[in-house]
Amino acid sequence: MQELPVISTIDNNLKLKKPNWLRVKLPIGESYKHVRGLVDKNKLHTICESGNCPNMGECWGEGTATFMILGNICTRSCRFCAVATGRPEAIDWDEPQRVAEAINLMKVKHAVVTSVDRDEQPDGGSTIWYNTIKAIKALNPTTTLETLIPDFRGIEEQINRVIDAAPEVVSHNMETVERITKKVRVQAKYDRSLFVLNHLKQGGMRTKTGIMLGIGETKDEVVETMKQLVDVGCDVLTLGQYLQPTPKHLPVQRFVHPDEFKELKDIGYDLGFDYVESGPLVRSSYHSEKHVIKGWGKTQWLKEKEMLLQ
Repeated sequence: MQELPVISTIDNNLKLKKPNWLRVKLPIGESYKHVRGLVDKNKLHTICESGNCPNMGECWGEGTATFMILGNICTRSCRFCAVATGRPEAIDWDEPQRVAEAINLMKVKHAVVTSVDRDEQPDGGSTIWYNTIKAIKALNPTTTLETLIPDFRGIEEQINRVIDAAPEVVSHNMETVERITKKVRVQAKYDRSLFVLNHLKQGGMRTKTGIMLGIGETKDEVVETMKQLVDVGCDVLTLGQYLQPTPKHLPVQRFVHPDEFKELKDIGYDLGFDYVESGPLVRSSYHSEKHVIKGWGKTQWLKEKEMLLQ
């Protein structure tokens, strides 16, 4: 496989300069202000803010956001993630209804919900997950929903609560390749994440996962992970550039060129994914409204290939 040009570093103490393709516009506009107001008024959390997402301005400017339930303090300490780690506050049982009402006020056709890990809870937070999905569906019957869930420590009963609530898409991120999983996601397990995705698929869900690039993996390792994901029936794959949120987090090892993201997108479709979203600024929720539609991504990719051959 041809290796495309990348910007890399050997000295992890040196901070790399972001290439031009990673620069984004500042958040502005009335839609952005509207979403900002709804989030603040309803005392909600978003991964857009907690995760320092580079696309927050674009998504909020279009009137949508990814809500984060179960608080904003995670029981895990992944070395790539900007979400705060520590002892979470008590479960807020009114949160599901507030999220549902915010989505209703935003009048969006598609919504995304994620959460922190709540390993200290006997149910892993799965009951709140079930209640949130049901509340959203009750108040927003025409809105499609993607849920980006934790691994629930691989406990089937907890995963099944999400399946029983029947969102349109269930996502669980692999984040990286097997070799460096322990370094990147200290309390997670590579095989357990594959199990979660397989269990979701066996439960009839449309499944999705995401991988970060530029954190120390090789391209061959990424392709191997992609093959394993196809083997467990994963439908949708997102590939994006890892960005170091603070100096305490893992350093960026390289900035991957957009051409390499394009190559991996083609490989993904050839391997059998139904939808591949691949680019430097891609994050799990990016363009997620399209990820619901079975066959749409692959159809568009085939059309693009045909146009290039003409």
